[in-house]
Amino acid sequence: MKPDYAAWKHVFKLDPDKIIDDAALEQVCRSGTDAVIVGGSSGVTYDNTADLLSRLRRHDVVCALELSDADAAVPGFDLYFIPVVLNTPDGDWITGLHQKALRQYGDALDWERVVPEGYVILNPRSMAARVSGAQAPADARDLRAYGLLADRLFRMPVFYVEYSGAWGDMAWVREAKQALASARLFYGGGIRTPEQAREAMDAADTIVVGNLIYENLPLALATVPEVRRYS
Repeated sequence: MKPDYAAWKHVFKLDPDKIIDDAALEQVCRSGTDAVIVGGSSGVTYDNTADLLSRLRRHDVVCALELSDADAAVPGFDLYFIPVVLNTPDGDWITGLHQKALRQYGDALDWERVVPEGYVILNPRSMAARVSGAQAPADARDLRAYGLLADRLFRMPVFYVEYSGAWGDMAWVREAKQALASARLFYGGGIRTPEQAREAMDAADTIVVGNLIYENLPLALATVPEVRRYS
């Protein structure tokens, strides 16, 4: 059965290019998070993605691949999120790379498991921004307009606000969310405490916790709603 990503409140994001041991991975998978997304901005290959998936499959957790490189298109994930970077002038990150990937793999895709994401990168110093050439929105109205672009014009089911390692402006996130009619707003970036997780949850539909897993696993686990409820 296709997972219902529209019901997710909390997900962990694992980078195939970063090291996580089996004990830590088990804690992530058993934390009560709604899903684990696999993805990264650099160093992601078919082999390290396939290896991480095989380790995740030892546990009962929904696994999604955020696919930014067609060479890392590993079969066997429950869902495939396809990011379209809305705030870059580089057309490769909007349609170019996607068209090339579909030329090669389009006939083999299970389209029921493919989820397009309207992606806006707000941290200009992040690897994601450097790789994609993303230009950060000037203000909250800019971000809101990108939300309208994703939701109303392109009819994308996910609008992903990515601060990529930096804590974002939740007033901006709330304003962007209010503009959405049907897209789900994913927020990722700089969540390092349960309090920040709660604040982000109040502003967004789904929060994504990534770097904290590698920096401070106990704090990362404490961002899961089920863990916090009983702490």
